[in-house]
Amino acid sequence: MTSKAACRESSTVYEAADGSELPLLLFEPAEGTRSTAGIVLFHGGALRTGSADGLAPHCRQLASRGIFAVSAGYRLLGQGAGSIDDCVADVRRAVGRFGRLAASRGLAASCLASGGSSAGAHLALVAAMISPGDPATAPEPGVAAVVALNPAGLDLLAFAPELRRSIEQAAGIAAGRASDYSLVEFVRPGNPPMLIHHGTDDDVEPIDHVRRFRDAMVRAGNYCTLLEYEHAEHGFHYPGDSGHFDDVVDATARFLADRVAAASGAPPSA
Repeated sequence: MTSKAACRESSTVYEAADGSELPLLLFEPAEGTRSTAGIVLFHGGALRTGSADGLAPHCRQLASRGIFAVSAGYRLLGQGAGSIDDCVADVRRAVGRFGRLAASRGLAASCLASGGSSAGAHLALVAAMISPGDPATAPEPGVAAVVALNPAGLDLLAFAPELRRSIEQAAGIAAGRASDYSLVEFVRPGNPPMLIHHGTDDDVEPIDHVRRFRDAMVRAGNYCTLLEYEHAEHGFHYPGDSGHFDDVVDATARFLADRVAAASGAPPSA
């Protein structure tokens, strides 16, 4: 594994939708190495726990591979956010701030991605797929691709009604509004290219839900790759005993390189 010395670390803030300041942890390639792509990631924790530090290991390793990687905080339910709508509003602002930071480093919008883990992946996908003003229209996503690490909320309507009501309550979704955040309902031609990492033994978002989402994306003419990790459970992508951390980082770096290649007309990586 690449050492911390292979990247530069700093931090800044962005203004949340309520005017408060939230953290952005910045990870950049070593001095003298130009960033080839950029990604902003949002941590998991069911919208109630977690912090930007959670995905710092992923960002650190992506930076060592030439990527400008940012881990962003957002208001949590019961800690400044009254509903999932507040969390999404913050994510949209963080993506905008990330885009400006990336531009100041010479990165074009076509080289940028968003993403995250679990609930954070769901927030990033909502921001990229659902327009805040008119859900029937495609939004301006602010990024050219999305990377989702064991995402939640891909097919909320597939859960039994009682469980769906429980999910709504836990996630700060108004009763009966699960369909407004069930991402498979918002698949349409022109959704951003996506890479999804998911374990086959995930008990938060069953792998069948993820496969249906992937299939819907492909049918709509979108690029969507699902990497399945056999017998892996929710949260498998962190450093530790699962042994999948390096594979997840490597595949993500290749995906971002291929997005840059596609934007420039160059052939994808082997």
